[in-house]
Amino acid sequence: MADVSSARVAAYLREAILGGDLKPGMRIRQEEIAAKLGASRLPVREALRTLEAEGLTESEPHKGARVPRLSQHEVEVIYRMRERLEPLALLESLPLLGATDHERLEEVQRQIEANDDLEKFLDLDREFHMLTYSGCAIEPLNQNVVRLWNSTQHYRRAYVALGGQNRMWVVNAEHRLILDAVVRRDATDAERFLEGHIRRTRNELAHHPEVFE
Repeated sequence: MADVSSARVAAYLREAILGGDLKPGMRIRQEEIAAKLGASRLPVREALRTLEAEGLTESEPHKGARVPRLSQHEVEVIYRMRERLEPLALLESLPLLGATDHERLEEVQRQIEANDDLEKFLDLDREFHMLTYSGCAIEPLNQNVVRLWNSTQHYRRAYVALGGQNRMWVVNAEHRLILDAVVRRDATDAERFLEGHIRRTRNELAHHPEVFE
């Protein structure tokens, strides 16, 4: 059997979960993953522990691992948590972002505005926001931000699919406000615009219970 590392197994499963191939509630059977990747069970178990810490899987006694399924109320609470934590990460990051970071943010936003593919948007949107937080040196804060993003990925995908291109002008306008505040290093505006950006998504999700069915 090939010597497949837990990092490779984790990368495979992470992509499957974030990409929507493994959906909330679906079980992850260690023996099937091991056979598919030509791995032993040990790196699969280690990968699942890594992904659980990232908020992408959960384990149930005597049942194994699965992709977490969240209720509408749970997602609402997680978005409220994001409204508080992400502006803090942005404030910590803001002074340490340089011209190269600003240029990359501009390029990512231009790609978002020119894009009409759902999966590409999700990747670019994540890159945009994570880059704005990349100067934050408080690792527990960074870990929590990533975990909360991961846990709501499925619901964000469903929400964006519902709105389609009709609502992208709102996303782009809010991104532009955030980007302008980041470039100006205006902590007050950056915090306010980001909090409003997250809150709007939370409020709009509240009107779409079908996303959680």
